[in-house]
Amino acid sequence: MLSPEYVSPRFYEENLHFLIYVDTDNYTSSPTLGGRFRSREKHSEESDKEAGLSGLRNIGNTCFMNSVLQCLSNTKPLLEYLVRKSYSSDINSTTSSMKGALLRAFAEVCHELWRDTKSTVDTSAFKDQIQKFAPRFMGYSQQDAQEFLRYLLEGLHEDINRVTTRPKPILTEIEDSWSDTQKATESWKRYLRSDDSKIVDLFVGQLKSTLKCTTCGHCSVTFDPFWDLSLPIPSKTGHVRLSQCFELFTKEEVLDGDEKPTCSKCATRRKCTKSFSIQKFPKVLVIHLKRFSPTERYRGKLSTSVDFPLQGLDMTPYAANRSQGCVYNLYGVANHSGSTYSGHYIAYCKHPYSGEWHCYNDSRVSPMSSQGVVSQDGYVLFYELSNTSHM
Repeated sequence: MLSPEYVSPRFYEENLHFLIYVDTDNYTSSPTLGGRFRSREKHSEESDKEAGLSGLRNIGNTCFMNSVLQCLSNTKPLLEYLVRKSYSSDINSTTSSMKGALLRAFAEVCHELWRDTKSTVDTSAFKDQIQKFAPRFMGYSQQDAQEFLRYLLEGLHEDINRVTTRPKPILTEIEDSWSDTQKATESWKRYLRSDDSKIVDLFVGQLKSTLKCTTCGHCSVTFDPFWDLSLPIPSKTGHVRLSQCFELFTKEEVLDGDEKPTCSKCATRRKCTKSFSIQKFPKVLVIHLKRFSPTERYRGKLSTSVDFPLQGLDMTPYAANRSQGCVYNLYGVANHSGSTYSGHYIAYCKHPYSGEWHCYNDSRVSPMSSQGVVSQDGYVLFYELSNTSHM
């Protein structure tokens, strides 16, 4: 097989600069990488729709990695941040353990995937970097896609963290007399003192946890950042809706017996209720369906079919502030088929420019109908905030 036409990085950079900054009436800020130089907007739009359809070589049980990389590659704001090399001035060379090496390796994979010539991309150089950051991914054993995503996002965040000097910790507690909104704002400000990056801008939200004493009625509220939401599946077999998973996740839980916490007002251990709601919604919402759990992992996998919407996922019922309307649209799914020990991962992704769905099965990429996106293999769901949402 003939190798794809080689385009030098310098040629790409010069043409990309030209595409971004010239008259927008005749040109476009197309992120398409490599390929032939196209000046007319119509042609660039066509090349956008043709690009991003390359596969990833399986270099030894790396389907878990390939499925996540394809979903991230189709995350439009992240893709454009990488292909326009906006990260160049964001590299953190002080507090990051990888000094930008992981981010650059990931960006290079995205560059290769978004050339407008279909090919199979090798991920060996990227794997070398991710296993340096997280040694658990050394070797070629099958791994969990959601765990890999967590580590990868953490590593990318470190590499472009805007906080380049570790701040002194704040030892004082947030005032209990403050309103929930004030507490949430202060908690988020404290989080950003240490962790502030493009990755945080896109993927991180804020979860509200409410602990209510059943004796005196006092509510203790805490706010924590989340990178994804791990949802329990309410049934071991059959069909359930994603909304049922969210209802179980946000359902009030009774803490009694050995689990009784200490009520700050009663100053003694009391029976309490605990519940979760979402205080701050991220631009990209990652949902992890808990098909495996620490207690069930070695007894098998939940093959329950979870029906999730492709468009119009309304998160308002799970918001801490119900007036904060928030709607998401699906654009990526990492699917796991098979058993715990002999499974396989593939990705379904909605092309960010053509809007068409494709199946990414390692090196093979094929078009698919949106009707086939929902299946019992759905494991990690990628949603983007709708333009109609009000944050």
